Amino acid sequence: MSDFATRKASNARLPPEVNRILYVRNLPFKITSEELYDIFGKYGAVYQIRLGDRSRDTRGTAFVVYEDIYDAKAAVDHLSGFNVGGRYLIVLYYQPAKFQRRIDAEEKKKELEELRRQVKAKKAAIAASEQKGGTDV
Repeated sequence: MSDFATRKASNARLPPEVNRILYVRNLPFKITSEELYDIFGKYGAVYQIRLGDRSRDTRGTAFVVYEDIYDAKAAVDHLSGFNVGGRYLIVLYYQPAKFQRRIDAEEKKKELEELRRQVKAKKAAIAASEQKGGTDV
């Protein structure tokens, strides 16, 4: 029996959240793509690694895409909590719906802040006009 068939038989029913794309958090900020390939490549063929840039939102994060779903599962099972450069990795399956909800929540928060700023400005304008009108009378 081939290695793939053995793995497939042992993992006959994978949970629905399991997929080939992993989201990795808590990476050292100075880690390179090559170092990530060394770490994640031990569990199977890596198709692509996208390392977060230096911006506050994405530094210390990466997406790792495996060619095979069972390799991705092995990486999650073995690398969650793995110590790299004094930091413990958080390795999760990428869930697009969850990321979209997060983006939507951030957009709503910005919209709410803008509305609050507009209301505050209008209140200040009304107060200024009432004060100005009160002194003229």
